[in-house]
Amino acid sequence: MSVDLNIWSSLPIPGVLIDQNDCIADINSAAEGFLNASAKSIIGDPVWDRIMVDAPLEEAFERARASNSPLFVNDVDVGTGSRAPLHCNLQIAPLQGGSGQMIFLISPRELAGRMTQSNSVKSAAKSAIGMAEMLAHEIKNPLAGITGAAQLLSMNLAPEDLELTDLIVEESRRIVKLLEQVEQFGNLSEPDRLEVNIHDVLDKARRSALLGFGAHMKIVEDYDPSLPLALGDPDQLLQVVLNLLKNASEASDKAGGSIRLHTFYEHSFRLRRADGTGQSLPLQIEIIDDGPGLPDDIKGDVFDPFVSGRENGTGLGLALVSKIISDHNGWISVDSVPGRTVFKLSLPLAEAPKRRVKKES
Repeated sequence: MSVDLNIWSSLPIPGVLIDQNDCIADINSAAEGFLNASAKSIIGDPVWDRIMVDAPLEEAFERARASNSPLFVNDVDVGTGSRAPLHCNLQIAPLQGGSGQMIFLISPRELAGRMTQSNSVKSAAKSAIGMAEMLAHEIKNPLAGITGAAQLLSMNLAPEDLELTDLIVEESRRIVKLLEQVEQFGNLSEPDRLEVNIHDVLDKARRSALLGFGAHMKIVEDYDPSLPLALGDPDQLLQVVLNLLKNASEASDKAGGSIRLHTFYEHSFRLRRADGTGQSLPLQIEIIDDGPGLPDDIKGDVFDPFVSGRENGTGLGLALVSKIISDHNGWISVDSVPGRTVFKLSLPLAEAPKRRVKKES
C-alpha cells in the first residue's frame, strides 16, 4: 500500500482503501471500530457488501474514479449490517498513483456538527440552575413531609408492599441531596467518579420509572452484557437516565408506548476538542422511544435552558442532563423523527481499578 502507514493509522475517522474491483484493499484502525471487524477479516470483500449507504452512490463513485476527481456526499445514513445507521459525511478521492484505487473517508455527522456544545451548555446550564436555586428551599419543605409520611405508612404495610414506600423515601432523599447541591454551589458539584456498571444504573432507572411516571410504558432492555465499567458518578448518571425516561414517557400517548434501553461498545467513537486533545468515549447508551418526536422548531436547541416541547414544560431538564454529561467528559446527542427518538450518551471507560465499585441496588 503506497499510503503512508503512519498517516493512515493516525486518521481519527474511518478510512477505507478500495481497489479497482470495488473490493476492500485496506482499512485503518478507526474503520475497524466503525465496521466492528478486523482488517484481516474483511480485506477482499466487496465494499458495498460491508458499507451500506442510503444514497445512489455507486454510479457517482465510478464517475469520480473515471474522471480522477474527488466526491463529497453529505448527510447520508451509513450502516454496516452490525449496527444502526449513522448520519455521516463522506469524502472519496482517487489515490494518486494507485491505478484506480480510491480512498473512502467516513465522518459521523454528530461529531462534526456539534463540537461547540460542551462549552455552551455549561454556561447555559448555570442560568438554569440559578433559577432552580431560588426554588430549592420551597421544594425541600414538602419533600420532608412526603418522606415522613412514607416512613409512617411503611410501619403498617406487609413486607411485599414495602418496595413502594422505600422508593418514595429513597427518591425523596436523592432529590433533597440534589437540591442541597443547588443551594450550596448554585451549580452541580463535580462528579464523584467511580467505576460504575452502567446496566445497574439503567435497571434502577427502569424500575423506578415503571413504578411511577412510566407505569403505562413498556421498557425493553437491550444490553451488551460484555460492556466494561464506565467512569462516572452513579447518582448523577441515574438522574440523567430518569430525566430522559420521564421525557419519553410524557411525550407518549396516554395509552402507552415503548422505550428501548440499548447499550453497545463503539471502539472508534472519539471526541476531539478545540484545543486538539481527544477523549475516547466507547460506551454507548441509547434511549429510544416510539413517540411523536421532537418539534422541528426546537430540535437544534433542546439542550438549551427554557426550551421545551411540552405546553407546561420548564425546559430545564435537558439543559441539566447535558451539563452532567459534559462534566463527565462525555457526549450527548439526539436524533428524532416521528415514531423514533434516540437520545445517545457516550461515556469514557473506567481505568485500572483504583477505587471500589459502587453498584446500584
